[in-house]
Amino acid sequence: MDTTGIYDEALTRLHSFGPERLGRLTNHAPMAVEALAARGRARAVHRWLDVYEAKLEDFPSAHARVTDENWAGALGDPRRAADWIAYFERLLAERPWRDVLAQWWPRLLPGMYGGSTHPVIRVGHTVRGLLAQEGAPRLTELAHGLGYWAARHHTAPEVVPVPGAVSAAGALDAVPALEVRDGGFPQRLARVSRLPVWAPAPATPQEAREKLTELVRAAVHRYATHGHGEETMLVHASTAPNAVLRVLPALPQALWTPSLHAAWTASAAVTAMYAPDAAVAHRPRAQGMAPEEVFERAAAHGDEHVVKFADTALDVGDEHALSSALYAVELGEPLL
Repeated sequence: MDTTGIYDEALTRLHSFGPERLGRLTNHAPMAVEALAARGRARAVHRWLDVYEAKLEDFPSAHARVTDENWAGALGDPRRAADWIAYFERLLAERPWRDVLAQWWPRLLPGMYGGSTHPVIRVGHTVRGLLAQEGAPRLTELAHGLGYWAARHHTAPEVVPVPGAVSAAGALDAVPALEVRDGGFPQRLARVSRLPVWAPAPATPQEAREKLTELVRAAVHRYATHGHGEETMLVHASTAPNAVLRVLPALPQALWTPSLHAAWTASAAVTAMYAPDAAVAHRPRAQGMAPEEVFERAAAHGDEHVVKFADTALDVGDEHALSSALYAVELGEPLL
């Protein structure tokens, strides 16, 4: 946990900027600075922001107020990002954050595919920060994350189930790749029509959590052999379900199984959308390296996706996962 106060300073600095830039690209800064602070790199946060801030845009203007009565019609309207954020700020000022999250999680979960899954990832980082220490900047950050998610709410298409496998790794291997793999995330997502069934009926919430943990591990491991298919977008096959996994402790257990199902769909869809034509052999890049050394390399690289993926890889923690993080360092364009 960051005890320096730098993470909260960074959030205060960032809340004058919008959740997106250039019409649809995500502002990754709140996620990256939380990862840096959580992994003991708080002193690098403001230096990283000094570089990344040039990409950011001012907070958007209000469009039309979101209320308890009209929220359903405002879901998925990116013009109303500021209105959604203001709405969640009001809710969080009135009620405990866990109560707000529990109410809105099932409403937002079906739409976790909007914004290329970045809204749920932002919420996952935020909740980890809140579980470590509550405070005003972190509550405001939760409002920004939930508001961004509501504004970009977008459901997955209906898919035909195809045979999968017992393990998460086998089910990801069974995902049919798109025949046409061009265009952006929304265009590719619309073409996803077949996905394997995996872990359809966990017996208990605890089993759902175990399955979700298995999925994150399998997706992180898979990056070591498939990340070259699209080095940036394929990290979301693991960072999106890991965001869901990080939120589970703050949710009622009744929501854990639907969370697993949504996370699987997201991971499998990203796999289908960006799969390479062929895998490469796994190379154990992290032999003899401590997790902190691997994350240090990702932080020095600076690319926001590399930082966030390394953070997720450290949650998995084994040599294969750390090698995946180092492969992301090799593939990505450095920011710093």
